[in-house]
Amino acid sequence: MSKVQTGHPTLADVARLAGVSRQTVSNALNNPDLLRADTLERVRQVIEELGYSPNRAARNLRMRSSSLIGLRMHAVQEGTANAAMDRFIHSLVAASEQAGYHVLLFDGVGEDPVTGYADLLRATAVDAFVVTDTFLGNPQAKWLHEHGAPFVAFGRPWDAEAPRHSWVDVDGAAGTRLATEHLVEQGHTRIAWLGWRHDSPIGQDRRTGWEATMRDHGLATDDLDARVLDSVEDAARAAATLLDTAAPTAFVCASDTLAMGVLHTLWIRQIAPGRDVAVVGFDDSQVAQVFPVGLTSVRQPLEDVAVEIVRILSSLLGGRGAQPEGVLLAPTLAVRESSLRA
Repeated sequence: MSKVQTGHPTLADVARLAGVSRQTVSNALNNPDLLRADTLERVRQVIEELGYSPNRAARNLRMRSSSLIGLRMHAVQEGTANAAMDRFIHSLVAASEQAGYHVLLFDGVGEDPVTGYADLLRATAVDAFVVTDTFLGNPQAKWLHEHGAPFVAFGRPWDAEAPRHSWVDVDGAAGTRLATEHLVEQGHTRIAWLGWRHDSPIGQDRRTGWEATMRDHGLATDDLDARVLDSVEDAARAAATLLDTAAPTAFVCASDTLAMGVLHTLWIRQIAPGRDVAVVGFDDSQVAQVFPVGLTSVRQPLEDVAVEIVRILSSLLGGRGAQPEGVLLAPTLAVRESSLRA
Protein backbone atom coordinates (compact mmCIF):
# COMPACT_ATOMS: atom_id res chain seq x y z
CA MET A 1 0.00 0.00 0.00
CA SER A 2 1.33 3.43 -0.89
CA LYS A 3 0.91 6.34 1.43
CA VAL A 4 -0.86 9.60 0.69
CA GLN A 5 1.67 12.09 -0.58
CA THR A 6 1.02 15.26 1.50
CA GLY A 7 -1.42 16.88 3.92
CA HIS A 8 -3.71 15.31 6.48
CA PRO A 9 -5.13 11.94 5.39
CA THR A 10 -8.89 11.88 4.86
CA LEU A 11 -11.58 9.22 5.07
CA ALA A 12 -11.54 9.12 1.27
CA ASP A 13 -7.79 8.38 1.31
CA VAL A 14 -8.36 5.46 3.67
CA ALA A 15 -11.20 4.11 1.50
CA ARG A 16 -9.13 4.36 -1.72
CA LEU A 17 -6.04 2.67 -0.31
CA ALA A 18 -8.04 -0.05 1.45
CA GLY A 19 -10.11 -0.69 -1.67
CA VAL A 20 -13.44 -0.15 0.11
CA SER A 21 -16.22 2.42 0.18
CA ARG A 22 -16.31 5.44 2.45
CA GLN A 23 -19.24 3.88 4.30
CA THR A 24 -17.12 0.82 5.03
CA VAL A 25 -14.43 3.03 6.59
CA SER A 26 -17.11 4.80 8.62
CA ASN A 27 -18.41 1.42 9.81
CA ALA A 28 -14.90 0.37 10.78
CA LEU A 29 -14.68 3.45 13.02
CA ASN A 30 -18.20 3.53 14.45
CA ASN A 31 -19.82 0.13 13.87
CA PRO A 32 -17.05 -2.45 13.48
CA ASP A 33 -19.43 -5.36 14.20
CA LEU A 34 -21.02 -4.78 10.78
CA LEU A 35 -17.81 -5.73 8.91
CA ARG A 36 -16.15 -9.04 8.13
CA ALA A 37 -13.01 -9.65 10.14
CA ASP A 38 -10.66 -9.48 7.13
CA THR A 39 -12.21 -6.24 5.84
CA LEU A 40 -12.04 -4.63 9.27
CA GLU A 41 -8.40 -5.63 9.66
CA ARG A 42 -7.49 -4.22 6.24
CA VAL A 43 -9.15 -0.88 6.95
CA ARG A 44 -7.50 -0.65 10.37
CA GLN A 45 -4.07 -1.31 8.88
CA VAL A 46 -4.51 1.57 6.43
CA ILE A 47 -5.76 3.85 9.21
CA GLU A 48 -2.66 3.05 11.25
CA GLU A 49 -0.26 3.49 8.32
CA LEU A 50 -1.74 6.84 7.35
CA GLY A 51 -2.12 8.10 10.89
CA TYR A 52 -5.71 8.96 10.05
CA SER A 53 -7.75 10.62 12.82
CA PRO A 54 -11.48 11.17 12.24
CA ASN A 55 -12.73 14.72 12.50
CA ARG A 56 -14.44 14.65 15.89
CA ALA A 57 -15.98 18.09 15.48
CA ALA A 58 -17.67 17.11 12.21
CA ARG A 59 -18.83 13.79 13.67
CA ASN A 60 -20.23 15.52 16.74
CA LEU A 61 -22.11 17.98 14.55
CA ARG A 62 -23.77 15.14 12.62
CA MET A 63 -24.68 13.32 15.83
CA ARG A 64 -25.71 16.53 17.72
CA SER A 65 -23.09 15.68 20.31
CA SER A 66 -20.45 17.97 21.76
CA SER A 67 -18.47 15.45 23.88
CA LEU A 68 -18.53 18.16 26.56
CA ILE A 69 -19.46 17.72 30.22
CA GLY A 70 -20.58 20.90 31.96
CA LEU A 71 -19.46 21.75 35.50
CA ARG A 72 -20.53 24.92 37.27
CA MET A 73 -17.67 26.68 39.06
CA HIS A 74 -17.93 28.81 42.17
CA ALA A 75 -15.57 31.50 43.34
CA VAL A 76 -13.07 30.37 45.96
CA GLN A 77 -14.30 31.30 49.42
CA GLU A 78 -11.91 33.68 51.10
CA GLY A 79 -10.54 32.78 54.52
CA THR A 80 -10.78 29.02 54.14
CA ALA A 81 -8.30 26.20 53.60
CA ASN A 82 -10.61 24.16 51.40
CA ALA A 83 -9.07 23.38 48.02
CA ALA A 84 -10.67 19.95 47.57
CA MET A 85 -12.64 21.16 44.53
CA ASP A 86 -9.41 21.96 42.68
CA ARG A 87 -8.21 18.38 43.09
CA PHE A 88 -11.62 17.05 42.07
CA ILE A 89 -11.73 19.16 38.90
CA HIS A 90 -8.25 18.02 37.87
CA SER A 91 -9.29 14.40 38.43
CA LEU A 92 -12.55 14.90 36.52
CA VAL A 93 -10.73 16.39 33.54
CA ALA A 94 -8.31 13.45 33.43
CA ALA A 95 -11.05 10.82 33.78
CA SER A 96 -13.21 12.55 31.15
CA GLU A 97 -10.41 12.65 28.61
CA GLN A 98 -9.85 8.93 29.07
CA ALA A 99 -13.51 8.39 28.15
CA GLY A 100 -13.41 10.73 25.15
CA TYR A 101 -15.00 13.78 26.81
CA HIS A 102 -13.85 17.23 27.85
CA VAL A 103 -14.99 19.35 30.78
CA LEU A 104 -16.56 22.76 30.17
CA LEU A 105 -16.39 25.02 33.22
CA PHE A 106 -19.03 27.72 33.52
CA ASP A 107 -20.35 30.21 36.04
CA GLY A 108 -24.02 30.85 36.75
CA VAL A 109 -25.36 34.24 35.73
CA GLY A 110 -27.04 36.37 38.39
CA GLU A 111 -28.93 35.06 41.40
CA ASP A 112 -30.72 32.17 39.67
CA PRO A 113 -28.79 28.91 40.38
CA VAL A 114 -30.04 27.24 37.17
CA THR A 115 -29.38 30.07 34.70
CA GLY A 116 -26.07 28.72 33.43
CA TYR A 117 -27.54 25.26 32.92
CA ALA A 118 -30.49 26.63 30.97
CA ASP A 119 -28.25 28.65 28.65
CA LEU A 120 -26.05 25.66 27.83
CA LEU A 121 -29.02 23.38 27.21
CA ARG A 122 -30.63 25.90 24.86
CA ALA A 123 -27.39 26.12 22.89
CA THR A 124 -26.94 22.31 22.90
CA ALA A 125 -23.42 23.10 24.07
CA VAL A 126 -22.92 20.12 26.39
CA ASP A 127 -23.95 16.47 26.49
CA ALA A 128 -24.30 16.19 30.27
CA PHE A 129 -23.56 17.89 33.58
CA VAL A 130 -21.78 17.18 36.84
CA VAL A 131 -23.53 18.81 39.79
CA THR A 132 -21.52 19.56 42.91
CA ASP A 133 -24.13 21.63 44.77
CA THR A 134 -26.07 19.08 46.78
CA PHE A 135 -26.94 21.14 49.83
CA LEU A 136 -30.43 20.71 51.27
CA GLY A 137 -33.07 22.27 49.05
CA ASN A 138 -30.77 23.04 46.11
CA PRO A 139 -32.92 23.28 42.95
CA GLN A 140 -30.39 22.27 40.32
CA ALA A 141 -30.88 18.50 40.40
CA LYS A 142 -34.66 18.86 40.30
CA TRP A 143 -34.48 21.31 37.40
CA LEU A 144 -32.10 19.15 35.35
CA HIS A 145 -34.24 16.07 35.95
CA GLU A 146 -37.42 17.87 34.87
CA HIS A 147 -35.71 19.10 31.68
CA GLY A 148 -34.36 15.67 30.77
CA ALA A 149 -30.69 16.69 30.99
CA PRO A 150 -28.27 13.82 31.78
CA PHE A 151 -26.27 14.52 34.93
CA VAL A 152 -24.52 12.91 37.89
CA ALA A 153 -24.20 14.58 41.28
CA PHE A 154 -21.04 14.65 43.39
CA GLY A 155 -22.87 14.34 46.68
CA ARG A 156 -25.95 12.56 47.94
CA PRO A 157 -29.45 14.02 47.40
CA TRP A 158 -30.02 14.76 51.08
CA ASP A 159 -33.66 15.73 50.70
CA ALA A 160 -34.87 12.71 48.70
CA GLU A 161 -35.69 9.29 50.16
CA ALA A 162 -35.78 7.72 46.68
CA PRO A 163 -33.29 9.62 44.46
CA ARG A 164 -34.32 10.15 40.86
CA HIS A 165 -30.76 10.69 39.66
CA SER A 166 -27.35 9.06 40.00
CA TRP A 167 -24.77 10.27 42.48
CA VAL A 168 -21.29 9.57 43.83
CA ASP A 169 -20.25 10.59 47.32
CA VAL A 170 -17.66 10.06 50.04
CA ASP A 171 -18.73 8.54 53.36
CA GLY A 172 -18.15 11.46 55.72
CA ALA A 173 -19.26 9.51 58.80
CA ALA A 174 -16.71 6.81 58.02
CA GLY A 175 -14.03 9.48 57.76
CA THR A 176 -14.71 11.03 61.15
CA ARG A 177 -14.98 7.55 62.65
CA LEU A 178 -11.44 6.89 61.40
CA ALA A 179 -10.31 10.18 62.94
CA THR A 180 -11.96 9.52 66.30
CA GLU A 181 -10.74 5.92 66.50
CA HIS A 182 -7.22 7.17 65.81
CA LEU A 183 -7.45 9.63 68.70
CA VAL A 184 -8.83 6.97 71.05
CA GLU A 185 -5.86 4.78 70.14
CA GLN A 186 -3.62 7.70 71.13
CA GLY A 187 -5.20 7.59 74.60
CA HIS A 188 -7.63 10.48 74.33
CA THR A 189 -10.98 10.34 76.12
CA ARG A 190 -12.01 14.03 75.98
CA ILE A 191 -12.43 14.41 72.22
CA ALA A 192 -14.31 17.49 71.03
CA TRP A 193 -16.24 17.91 67.78
CA LEU A 194 -16.01 21.17 65.85
CA GLY A 195 -18.49 21.21 62.99
CA TRP A 196 -20.90 23.22 60.88
CA ARG A 197 -24.37 24.45 61.65
CA HIS A 198 -27.47 22.23 61.86
CA ASP A 199 -28.59 23.15 58.33
CA SER A 200 -25.56 21.40 56.77
CA PRO A 201 -26.39 17.75 55.99
CA ILE A 202 -22.75 17.11 55.08
CA GLY A 203 -21.70 18.46 58.45
CA GLN A 204 -24.33 16.36 60.19
CA ASP A 205 -23.13 13.26 58.35
CA ARG A 206 -19.55 13.87 59.45
CA ARG A 207 -20.65 14.53 63.03
CA THR A 208 -22.37 11.12 63.28
CA GLY A 209 -19.03 9.35 62.84
CA TRP A 210 -17.55 11.16 65.84
CA GLU A 211 -20.66 10.71 67.95
CA ALA A 212 -21.08 7.00 67.21
CA THR A 213 -17.41 6.23 67.90
CA MET A 214 -17.49 8.10 71.21
CA ARG A 215 -20.62 6.18 72.18
CA ASP A 216 -19.08 2.84 71.16
CA HIS A 217 -16.17 3.51 73.50
CA GLY A 218 -18.38 4.70 76.34
CA LEU A 219 -16.99 8.24 76.14
CA ALA A 220 -18.99 11.34 77.03
CA THR A 221 -19.96 13.90 74.37
CA ASP A 222 -21.85 16.38 76.55
CA ASP A 223 -20.60 19.96 76.09
CA LEU A 224 -17.85 18.71 73.78
CA ASP A 225 -19.20 19.95 70.47
CA ALA A 226 -19.60 23.31 68.75
CA ARG A 227 -21.15 24.40 65.44
CA VAL A 228 -19.80 27.36 63.50
CA LEU A 229 -19.42 28.78 60.01
CA ASP A 230 -16.59 27.31 57.94
CA SER A 231 -14.05 30.01 58.75
CA VAL A 232 -10.74 30.08 60.60
CA GLU A 233 -11.86 33.00 62.77
CA ASP A 234 -15.08 31.36 63.96
CA ALA A 235 -13.31 28.07 64.60
CA ALA A 236 -10.59 29.78 66.64
CA ARG A 237 -13.18 31.41 68.91
CA ALA A 238 -15.11 28.15 69.33
CA ALA A 239 -11.92 26.24 70.14
CA ALA A 240 -11.01 28.78 72.82
CA THR A 241 -14.44 28.42 74.42
CA LEU A 242 -14.28 24.61 74.38
CA LEU A 243 -10.79 24.60 75.89
CA ASP A 244 -12.00 26.86 78.71
CA THR A 245 -15.30 25.12 79.44
CA ALA A 246 -14.82 21.44 78.56
CA ALA A 247 -11.02 20.88 78.64
CA PRO A 248 -10.79 18.55 75.62
CA THR A 249 -7.45 16.94 74.84
CA ALA A 250 -8.30 16.44 71.17
CA PHE A 251 -10.44 17.94 68.38
CA VAL A 252 -12.09 16.29 65.37
CA CYS A 253 -13.08 18.94 62.82
CA ALA A 254 -15.51 18.92 59.91
CA SER A 255 -12.94 20.60 57.64
CA ASP A 256 -9.31 21.61 57.46
CA THR A 257 -10.46 25.22 57.70
CA LEU A 258 -11.94 24.55 61.15
CA ALA A 259 -8.84 22.60 62.15
CA MET A 260 -6.67 25.58 61.21
CA GLY A 261 -8.79 27.71 63.52
CA VAL A 262 -8.10 25.28 66.37
CA LEU A 263 -4.39 25.32 65.59
CA HIS A 264 -4.46 29.13 65.61
CA THR A 265 -5.87 29.14 69.14
CA LEU A 266 -3.33 26.55 70.29
CA TRP A 267 -0.53 28.68 68.88
CA ILE A 268 -1.75 31.79 70.72
CA ARG A 269 -1.94 29.85 73.98
CA GLN A 270 1.43 28.16 73.34
CA ILE A 271 -0.14 24.68 73.44
CA ALA A 272 1.72 22.10 71.37
CA PRO A 273 -0.43 20.36 68.73
CA GLY A 274 -0.23 16.60 69.11
CA ARG A 275 1.79 16.51 72.30
CA ASP A 276 -0.67 18.60 74.38
CA VAL A 277 -3.86 18.77 72.31
CA ALA A 278 -4.47 16.68 69.18
CA VAL A 279 -6.18 18.07 66.08
CA VAL A 280 -7.65 16.24 63.07
CA GLY A 281 -9.14 17.96 60.02
CA PHE A 282 -11.11 16.81 57.00
CA ASP A 283 -10.21 17.04 53.24
CA ASP A 284 -6.41 16.70 53.46
CA SER A 285 -5.90 20.06 51.80
CA GLN A 286 -2.54 21.45 50.74
CA VAL A 287 -2.57 23.52 53.91
CA ALA A 288 -2.77 20.31 55.97
CA GLN A 289 0.22 18.93 54.10
CA VAL A 290 2.47 21.99 54.42
CA PHE A 291 1.54 23.21 57.92
CA PRO A 292 4.74 23.25 60.03
CA VAL A 293 3.75 20.37 62.31
CA GLY A 294 1.63 18.63 59.66
CA LEU A 295 -2.14 18.41 60.11
CA THR A 296 -3.69 14.94 60.35
CA SER A 297 -6.70 14.95 58.04
CA VAL A 298 -9.34 12.71 56.47
CA ARG A 299 -8.56 12.35 52.76
CA GLN A 300 -11.38 12.03 50.26
CA PRO A 301 -10.70 9.70 47.28
CA LEU A 302 -11.52 12.41 44.76
CA GLU A 303 -9.73 10.63 41.95
CA ASP A 304 -12.02 7.63 42.42
CA VAL A 305 -15.04 9.92 42.67
CA ALA A 306 -14.21 11.40 39.27
CA VAL A 307 -13.74 7.98 37.66
CA GLU A 308 -17.11 6.76 39.00
CA ILE A 309 -18.90 9.91 37.83
CA VAL A 310 -17.52 9.58 34.31
CA ARG A 311 -18.38 5.88 34.25
CA ILE A 312 -22.00 6.62 35.12
CA LEU A 313 -22.18 9.53 32.68
CA SER A 314 -20.85 7.30 29.89
CA SER A 315 -23.61 4.79 30.66
CA LEU A 316 -26.25 7.51 30.64
CA LEU A 317 -25.06 8.94 27.33
CA GLY A 318 -24.83 5.46 25.85
CA GLY A 319 -28.40 4.69 26.81
CA ARG A 320 -27.37 2.10 29.41
CA GLY A 321 -28.13 4.01 32.63
CA ALA A 322 -31.89 3.69 33.02
CA GLN A 323 -31.94 3.27 36.81
CA PRO A 324 -30.44 5.85 39.21
CA GLU A 325 -27.20 4.64 40.74
CA GLY A 326 -25.63 5.66 44.05
CA VAL A 327 -21.96 5.06 44.86
CA LEU A 328 -20.56 5.72 48.34
CA LEU A 329 -16.76 5.65 48.61
CA ALA A 330 -14.62 5.24 51.73
CA PRO A 331 -12.07 7.90 52.74
CA THR A 332 -8.69 7.33 54.38
CA LEU A 333 -6.78 9.07 57.17
CA ALA A 334 -3.51 10.91 56.50
CA VAL A 335 -1.75 10.84 59.89
CA ARG A 336 0.68 13.64 60.75
CA GLU A 337 2.22 15.23 63.82
CA SER A 338 -0.85 17.23 64.90
CA SER A 339 -2.50 14.08 66.31
CA LEU A 340 0.52 12.18 67.61
CA ARG A 341 1.54 12.46 71.26
CA ALA A 342 5.05 11.09 70.85
